[in-house]
Amino acid sequence: MTDAELAALRQSYTQRTLLEADVLPAAVPQFRQWLDEAVAARLPEPAALTLATVNPATGQPSQRVVLLKGLPDEAGFLFFTNYDSQKGHELAAQPRAALNFFWPGLERQVRVEGVVEKASDEVSTTYFQSRPRSSQVGAWASPQSQPIASREALESREHAVEAEFAGRSPLPRPPHWGGYVLRPTRVEFWQGRPSRLHDRLVYELEPETNTWKITRLAP
Repeated sequence: MTDAELAALRQSYTQRTLLEADVLPAAVPQFRQWLDEAVAARLPEPAALTLATVNPATGQPSQRVVLLKGLPDEAGFLFFTNYDSQKGHELAAQPRAALNFFWPGLERQVRVEGVVEKASDEVSTTYFQSRPRSSQVGAWASPQSQPIASREALESREHAVEAEFAGRSPLPRPPHWGGYVLRPTRVEFWQGRPSRLHDRLVYELEPETNTWKITRLAP
């Protein structure tokens, strides 16, 4: 594809509108409503999100796709990972992050910013032991984000874990693996509209009252 062909790629968004009268007063319930609609529309991976963290030593942001696994207390976004991964180290040093959900089939996007905390041991263990056994083994076998010699070396670690836990089900949760909850302070809902005059409604948490202020932004 040439640069000219790439620059010419565009789509007009005409499916829906996003008006103040149509949204809920709190950000996470409004997000759940949109997520339910994405699931009902049978979009691929509706729970997939891009997670952005920052290395506080260098200021370098990094992103990766993870899966949303819960909306605890209608006030947070739950996901799981290896605490020793790059994102784990960055969240330990700077417990703030941003999430992005993109549902092109509905011409929608949601941006979330907030403070991150570890989920409880009980929540992490319950979810870990609900995963397929192969995923449990993989969490023990993979030194996530660390260099490895080869694919064969990784598979050798997998076989060793299988042998170590032979006959045990479920596996114990690794101490280096668990959940995070992002508590949002800002959530933006974006609905594609014609002529690039998109609808953008941003929720900002008022800490004194624990209520949400809703503002329309220019596209």
